[in-house]
Amino acid sequence: MKDSARSGQETGSAAGAGAILWLIASGKARSRSALIEASGLSRSTVTERLAALFAAGLIEEAPDAMPSGGRPARLIRLNTAFGVTLCADIGESHVRLAITDLEPRILAEAVGSVDIRRGPVPVLGWIVEQFRALLAGIGRDSGDVLGIGLGLPAPVDHEGGRVVGPSVMTGWDDFDIRSWMRRHFDAPVAVENDVNLMTLAEYRRFWPNVGQFLYIKAGTGIGSGIITDGRLYRGAQGAAGDIGHIQLTHAPAPLCRCGKLGCVEARAAGWAIARDLRGHGIEASAARDIIALTQAGEPEAVRLVREAGRVLGEVTSDVVSVLNPSVIVIGGTLALAGEDLMSGIRELVYQRSLPLATRNLTIAPAQSDLSTGLLLGAALLVIEMQTRPETIESTILRHQRPRAA
Repeated sequence: MKDSARSGQETGSAAGAGAILWLIASGKARSRSALIEASGLSRSTVTERLAALFAAGLIEEAPDAMPSGGRPARLIRLNTAFGVTLCADIGESHVRLAITDLEPRILAEAVGSVDIRRGPVPVLGWIVEQFRALLAGIGRDSGDVLGIGLGLPAPVDHEGGRVVGPSVMTGWDDFDIRSWMRRHFDAPVAVENDVNLMTLAEYRRFWPNVGQFLYIKAGTGIGSGIITDGRLYRGAQGAAGDIGHIQLTHAPAPLCRCGKLGCVEARAAGWAIARDLRGHGIEASAARDIIALTQAGEPEAVRLVREAGRVLGEVTSDVVSVLNPSVIVIGGTLALAGEDLMSGIRELVYQRSLPLATRNLTIAPAQSDLSTGLLLGAALLVIEMQTRPETIESTILRHQRPRAA
């Protein structure tokens, strides 16, 4: 009875501890005095909520201390070993998987060739098997899973956990991915498009103090992710940032994979550049082939990449006029072309946008590693979702049960 009463008191305190946890995890406040000042709460309330977080195992005292006028202040940090996240980058022809701690840092990973055109059940079934094998390999079990993050190369209804066509994911339209995964893992599941996850990883790791941020992925396809006031912006149905299917009216208007004419993607994506190279008798099928050709100095490949940069610059200038970002980051495989791509983007943005919008604008290449950026974005999404003030109590309750057992 005493243990049950104590558990109830701890989780009751945890109901208000999410804001404190966020201050600690974000690095905005890491000592007791800083937490009191940043939260505006009384010392006794902060102490109570810290006690609930300590009891749950979500936070720990750091070995270092912060100098002060008197006794050095003990620093508090997120306990990155509290749980793990399961992350999947589902591509058109491969799936990359990882388990991370809560830093996030990759603890184990795997990659496999999987044809997403087979449909959701065989692909997700393979992912579940691989997740279980990876967990066993590091000595963890399903009770340690904070959540699952899945990145998809398609428009995604984030709230519903479903793909919304048209997309390259034939047969996935309106399939309830979240419910299917929950039948195999008793853990929250986040489903997001790949560009938003790459945006989140780049932003949180390298530009955390920028309020208005735009990430453009230029690879086999083209898309963008938007951060406004420090939060990922998805729009009303999750379609925000789909710049690849903005139609440019000037001729010629090539046919896009979506069925429309003149889309940005049909003019500047990796698959479109490869199409044009093949038209000149140069073998290429994907963005990586194009990068190899430009690095080898193939003149036609260099010309087409530069033209793609100007196309991207044209649509980016329109986005700058609407969103007025402080930082624009260009990522994806085509970004490896460096200035051959970047110069065209900068040229058109500064030529077409108002001086007020470009006066302090930074346009830079992405710093995230292409192979891990999306996975870390999926991990960050899960961690942030499960440590929010409105979810922290359920997170603690979920992770008390397996430990008690």
